[in-house]
Amino acid sequence: MKALSIRNLKKTYASGLVAVKGIDLEVEEGDFFALLGPNGAGKSTTIGIICSLVNATSGEIKIFDADLRKQTQLAKSYIGLVPQEINFNQFETVFNIVINQAGYYGMPRKEALKQTEYCLKLMQLWDKKDTVSRRLSGGMKRRVMIARAMVHKPRLLILDEPTAGVDIEIRRSMWETLQEVNQQGTTIILTTHYLEEAETLCRNIAIINQGEIVEDTDMQGLLARLDEAHYVCDLKVALSEVPVISGYHIERDNDLQLSVSVSKSVSLNDLFKGLSEAGIEVLSLKNKSNRLEQLFLDLIHQ
Repeated sequence: MKALSIRNLKKTYASGLVAVKGIDLEVEEGDFFALLGPNGAGKSTTIGIICSLVNATSGEIKIFDADLRKQTQLAKSYIGLVPQEINFNQFETVFNIVINQAGYYGMPRKEALKQTEYCLKLMQLWDKKDTVSRRLSGGMKRRVMIARAMVHKPRLLILDEPTAGVDIEIRRSMWETLQEVNQQGTTIILTTHYLEEAETLCRNIAIINQGEIVEDTDMQGLLARLDEAHYVCDLKVALSEVPVISGYHIERDNDLQLSVSVSKSVSLNDLFKGLSEAGIEVLSLKNKSNRLEQLFLDLIHQ
């Protein structure tokens, strides 16, 4: 079954600005799907239309076969949205933010209590349940947003830049949680400006530019177009010697920085695993010429 099916979707504003130009898109049930594009490309408009926050000019959207225009409430019940901006009451407790969302979907109190506990524990927030949300760190607020979006058990979770402004350690922890959610059967659509995030998490990818889909393919097939990528790793503790990890060419720029060349046959996950097994803690990963980034730039500048 298709989790999401979009046909000839268009959005034109009164000013004459065309935000979306008749796009077609399909996302399979159970997929972890990346929707990428530069600022102003039409990503947020498309997500807004899917979530009934923006009215389309024309076109058809089905969410698990429910027509968004004809079966609006049913289609919306399938969706959990994590928007870019923090939009909950900063003076409410974490627990109340999440359980109140369950109430909006008509969930019985007993089930809402159980599901709120589950979501907060999944997002490692149970010990913060009675904390007023304005006292949380930025990373914790992001996790509250995800817990809130999941509390009504959506079949499709849409994440609009969920790790924006979060440091790499928290980001990678969130990646692991999102992978677990996806493995349990929830379909996920992700937008992000961290291209290594899309590469690590997503199996399929669409790139939108100037309101049009310019690429719609699987991640492996897209990355196979490049032979090698180059990264810089910033480290927490100075190295005494350069680690040797099979499949990667690693050089030391200085005591706290490594340069890594990655062939198309290996993944970033294995790199992080190898560094971790060598006792090396990575603070950040920067792109010298990220393989997905280079393809992304090539596609949107065609």
